[in-house]
Amino acid sequence: MDKLVIEGGKPLSGTIVIQGAKNAALPILAASMLVEGKVTIDHVPKLLDIDVMLNILRELGCRAEHEDQTVLLDTSSLHSSHIPEALMRQMRSSIFLMGPLLARFGEVTIYQPGGCAIGERKFDLHLSGLQALGAEIEEDGSRIVCYAKKLRGAEIHLDFPSVGATENIMMAAVLAEGLTTISNAAREPEIQDLQHFLNRMGAKIIGAGTDTITVEGVERLEPCRYQVIPDRIVTGTVMVAAAATRGQVTLLNTCPSHLTSLIHVLRRTGVQIAVDDDIIKVGTASRPKAIDRIVTSPYPAFPTDLQSQIMVLLALADGVSIMKETIFESRFKHVDELARMGADIRVDLSSAIVRGVSRLYGATVEATDLRAGAALVIAGLAAQGKTVVEQVHHIDRGYDRIETMLGRLGARISRFSPIPNNTVVP
Repeated sequence: MDKLVIEGGKPLSGTIVIQGAKNAALPILAASMLVEGKVTIDHVPKLLDIDVMLNILRELGCRAEHEDQTVLLDTSSLHSSHIPEALMRQMRSSIFLMGPLLARFGEVTIYQPGGCAIGERKFDLHLSGLQALGAEIEEDGSRIVCYAKKLRGAEIHLDFPSVGATENIMMAAVLAEGLTTISNAAREPEIQDLQHFLNRMGAKIIGAGTDTITVEGVERLEPCRYQVIPDRIVTGTVMVAAAATRGQVTLLNTCPSHLTSLIHVLRRTGVQIAVDDDIIKVGTASRPKAIDRIVTSPYPAFPTDLQSQIMVLLALADGVSIMKETIFESRFKHVDELARMGADIRVDLSSAIVRGVSRLYGATVEATDLRAGAALVIAGLAAQGKTVVEQVHHIDRGYDRIETMLGRLGARISRFSPIPNNTVVP
């Protein structure tokens, strides 16, 4: 497995262009299966999760190429709706294919999806939503078959505003007969992006970004070209890294309105932030101040995907902060790793009590999941001495060569790959 080696203690400085949003690109790639023909998606980052999704699409018969942040798809040769179990277990987002394949073929076979081990992530809401549209479901161990001769619009209420369930129901309802209403829908920007993409292909959807989405079914969609929104979590990660290293960074190709909760939190810690259209400037030269309480909740509240990163900043803050996690019950695995670097953090059920220390120290740590890995990279950048981050493949799921991205800002960070056993070193 690759490792990242970081020489910390240097403030980040410079300008960086933010990559396209993984969590928008994946459902958009899945939604492309609703149409027959050539679809072009721009601003798609080079990530492990994207590679897995494209490999699944190829297995189903779709032609797919990914060059220079652009994905070229030809779905006219799509011939299967049976998602391979081995590929599904590599990535949870493969579940996004349920709705589109069911709508196009009238049947889809899936398996329990994989992904980061950050807690229980049932997909009951996906299944119950498709059932409400008329699908019948058969379960045989980890194998699940959904089929429907004809999907019909329905009124669907989600018990929890699940992003994935909202998107899957939207995609299935696009080709359903009649009107579908999704109440208590998730409101994330990535859902709005999916609506814009589907509507570009001829769908009739309104309400994304609110808690009620309405989908009027259409008979068919037409291929299109579309550009994915910037990644708000990558943006937030770089913003926190700039603050933790007491640097000065300008971020281009951003959507500041997608990060209002983070901007508010960072300003409370004393970080200076300036926003102008699609540009965010972050800078500070002083130690951050503690925050009494931050709670993760569905958008537009503070995102769970930035919880571990902001905890690094709080670990360096002056005072005691409390971080409460309400989305995933196993999302404090980075705490033990940060403790190796000198952080003073105690976990009490769903809360972490963070007592700020004056500095962190380099250590060998392990990325237990995608966002925990990003947090450890930030800690390494801010720490005194050398940090080695192992299990980098988790980070590669959501960050396009994070060492290259941060290197543009002056970070002293390098990737090392293990030498194969049969390689002779001179």
